[in-house]
Formats: sequence, C-alpha cells, structure tokens
Amino acid sequence: MLRVIILGAGAGGGFPQWNSAGTGCQRSRAGDPAAPPRSQASIAASPDGENWLVINASPDLRQQIAATRTLHPRPDRLRNSPIQAVLLTGAEVDTIAGLLHLREGHRFSLHGAPQSLAVLDQNPIFRALNPANVTRYAITLEQPFSLLGISITAYAVPGKVPLFAEGSTEPAIAADGEALGLALSAGGGTLHYIPGCAMMTAPLSARLAGAACVMFDGTLFTDDEMISLGAGPKTGRRMGHMPMTGTGSTLEAFADIPVKRRIFVHINNTNPALLADSPERAILAAAGWEVAEDGMELCL
Repeated sequence: MLRVIILGAGAGGGFPQWNSAGTGCQRSRAGDPAAPPRSQASIAASPDGENWLVINASPDLRQQIAATRTLHPRPDRLRNSPIQAVLLTGAEVDTIAGLLHLREGHRFSLHGAPQSLAVLDQNPIFRALNPANVTRYAITLEQPFSLLGISITAYAVPGKVPLFAEGSTEPAIAADGEALGLALSAGGGTLHYIPGCAMMTAPLSARLAGAACVMFDGTLFTDDEMISLGAGPKTGRRMGHMPMTGTGSTLEAFADIPVKRRIFVHINNTNPALLADSPERAILAAAGWEVAEDGMELCL
C-alpha cells in the first residue's frame, strides 16, 4: 500500500505569499477558514509508514517536517529521521532550496534527472550536503526503478528550464527532462505526481488513463491571471504551467481521460480556486477536481 502526504500544496511563494496583498492572501493572513495557508509544493510517500521518500525539497521543508508528525525523529536515538530519500521533478528554487534544511549529517539518497543534478553540481552552496552522507543518483527516464519499496517511473512532461537559468531570449517549452512527472505505486493503484506541466500531449494523456490518482499542476485558474491582476507580466504557459480553465486547459484535457481521483497541486497565491467559497472552486468541483491542502493524506 502506498501512503502519500501532501506536505505543501502551494506554488512558489506559498499562500499567503510574503509580499502579496491580494484578496486571497489577506483572507488567509486573517485566519479565514475558507483560505487555509499552503506551503510550497512537496509530497512524502511511503510503502510502510516508517521509511519516507520526499518528492521535491521545497523552501518550506523544515516547516513541513515540523507540521507532519510522521516525519519527526524517533525518540530512541539522538539524531535520526524517517526521511530516507529525496526525489526531484525539476531544479527550480521551489524544488531544491529545501535540500539545505537536510544538511545536518543525516544519510539519505538524492535522485533527479541529469539536468537537475547538474544544477546542484554547479552551485557550491549544495556542497553543504556532504557526499559522505548524501549520494546522488541520476534517473533514467522511462526506466522503472524501486526506491524504499515504491515502484517509480519518471517521465518527461512539457516544461522549461528553471527561471534562474533562462537566457535573454524566451525559453521554448520542451519535453526533454527539465520537468518530470512521476508514476508511483506500492502494490495498489498508481499515483501520478505532476506539479508542473505546460501542455497536455497525446502520450501523456494515454499514460494517465486509468490512474487511481493524478496530482496535477494547478498553478493558475486562467492563463492570463497574473497579467490581469497586475501580479506579473507572464502567462501561465510562458511560465511552464497549463491553466486550469479555458482553451487548451487542464479541465478540457482531462474531460476524456479516465482517472479515479483528480487533485490540483502547486496552486499560485493569485488563484481564486484556493478559496473554498469561491465560484471558481465550485467550477472545479463540478468537473470532479479537488484542490489540495497541506496535510492531506491518501492511501492506494
């Protein structure tokens, strides 16, 4: 059985974002129960409830561990952790910065596509993860492997290079391993975790068909959301994220993909669907989608 905990459901900056005075962020800061905070996107998975794999080390990882009793150290030893491995779906700040919270001499394995591991290799700050304790393993896409008893297949999804690695020209959306989807199972149904995806393709649609659960990129409700709110100059697709609604959207793409449970993750602070009482949330619910919250658990 695969047990999964959503450590963080928000996009970069979390919810409320530190410098946002948007309506949703103000409601969240005020303690509105319809606007619960979300930390930055990450999940933890385990086949036995004892040994855990963290997928994406968000900048909020220390806070996420503190909020998740299952990930606390056992009392029988001075220093220990149930976290035995970390797996990266990309090398954005939102997925790698939390690795620095894990630098205090704990042994674990670190897995990612060659592109993601190269980013770590190129930045000397990640030498704080002593290689005597943290061994890095490059993932081979489309080749199933087992990690802590979890069967995993990593595959490329349309995405782009990390924001800090962009050049002066607009980066093209590509499916060469800069952004990964993950299929995970441990004797039951298959869960797909895809926190970033720029578009649906026919091969991806076929891969997801019949899944027990898909956790999918829910960054923006509409493609021009950031622009229309004055929160930024880029569309969702320019940032490497499909919009939830509209032409070529996630709701449109999944209308013909049979999936038992559909959950939006990586949700930006501007997205009105974060608010439980919003019309946008009702639209998603009517289409069979859930909106993730920190601490949600499921078993497959």
